[in-house]
This record gives sequence, C-alpha cells and structure tokens, in this order.
Amino acid sequence: MTLSFIQNMGGGSIIIFLLFGLVYGILWIYCLVDILRSDFKDSNMKIIWIVVILFAQLIGPLVYLAMGKSTKITTYS
Repeated sequence: MTLSFIQNMGGGSIIIFLLFGLVYGILWIYCLVDILRSDFKDSNMKIIWIVVILFAQLIGPLVYLAMGKSTKITTYS
C-alpha cells in the first residue's frame, strides 16, 4: 500500500516531503539544544519542555517557540 503510494506521487512531491522533513528536523534539534542551554524560572520547566518536545512530535517545537520564551530567565550582558 505504502509502496504504491510513493510510486504514484511523482518526483516533485517526494522532494517537497524531504524538504519538509529536513526543515522540521532542524527546527526540532534547534529547540532541543535551546532548551538544554537555557536557564528557566522554574527548575522543572527544562524537564517539562524536553518531554513536550519528545512526545508531542508535530506541535511540540512550535509550542515551545511560541510559549517557551516566557518561562526563561532573561539575562542582559
């Protein structure tokens, strides 16, 4: 079933899916590294954000980018 779906998609669709996957992978890694390098107001927030990123695969990084900044400690140097 899946093999025939891929064969009928054509070359352009496969490239779009690969680009989407690459962009999503880069976004996921960026969010995970940002969480690990950041300090949060609550010490448990780092663990909570990691769990959100790992288990909410599609919307986890988007939720972190939208809401994560308000839970970080901002330091100005």
